[in-house]
Amino acid sequence: MARRPIIAGNWKMHLSIAESLALASEVRDRCSRFRDRDVVVAPPLTSLYAVKERLADSRIQLAAQNCHWAAQGAYTGEVSPTQLKDLGCTHVIVGHSERRQYFGETDEWVSRKVRSLHDHDLVPIICIGETLEQREAGDTMSVVSTQLEAALAALSGDEARTSVVAYEPVWAIGTGRNATPAQAQEVHAAIRRLIAKRFDASVADAVRIQYGGSVKPENAAELLTQPDIDGALVGGASLKSDSFARIVSFREELA
Repeated sequence: MARRPIIAGNWKMHLSIAESLALASEVRDRCSRFRDRDVVVAPPLTSLYAVKERLADSRIQLAAQNCHWAAQGAYTGEVSPTQLKDLGCTHVIVGHSERRQYFGETDEWVSRKVRSLHDHDLVPIICIGETLEQREAGDTMSVVSTQLEAALAALSGDEARTSVVAYEPVWAIGTGRNATPAQAQEVHAAIRRLIAKRFDASVADAVRIQYGGSVKPENAAELLTQPDIDGALVGGASLKSDSFARIVSFREELA
C-alpha cells in the first residue's frame, strides 16, 4: 500500500520564541504547498503556542518533543498530553535517545506515554534505535525489537496503525554519520516484520516508519525512496528552512 510520507523537524533545545516564529514562517511559506505528505515541526516547549498561532491555516502540523503520561498531577516541570493538545499539538515525540541517555527514560515510561497519547487522540512518534556498541556487537535487532515491543504493548492494532515509529540509530544522531540507505532499509523492513508478527500484515503495511540520524538534503532522497522508509525525523537540518524544505521536497531533489 502507498503510505503517506511524514517529515518531522525536531528543533530540540534551540531557538528563542522570535527565532522559532521566523523559522515557522519560512517553513510554512516553503512547505505548505505539499499535499501528498505530512510536514510536522517540533519547537521547544516555550515556543509551542506562538508557533501554533503562526502556522494557523497552514498544512504544517505541530509536535511536542516529550510529555508525561499523566493527564494532570503533582509532577513539577512536566507537561501532560492534555496540555499539549490544548496548545494545538497533533503529535508528540517519545523515547528519543537523548531522553533515554540523559534523563533515564525507560521502555516502561515510553509505553505509558504512548498509551496516554492515544487516550488523548495525539499521535506518538516512537523513537527506537541502537548505540554504536550495540550495532558492532550484532545486537541491533535485539535492541530495536525490545524497544518496539514495549512501546506497542498496550496498543490495539488500530492504535498501532496510526502511530509513527522513528528508527534512529543512536550512533548517527548529530554525528554527521548516517546509516546507508541499504542499512536503514534493512532495519525498517525488519521493524515492519516485527509489527506484522505482533499484530498482522495490514497493521504493518499501514504503520509509517521514519528514519532519523543526520538526515540532510544530500542524503534524504536516497533514504526516503527506500520501500520501507516512510519519512524522516530531522534534527539539525530542520533548524534552517532551506535544508528542511529540500528534505520535505525529496522527490524533487531526485529530478
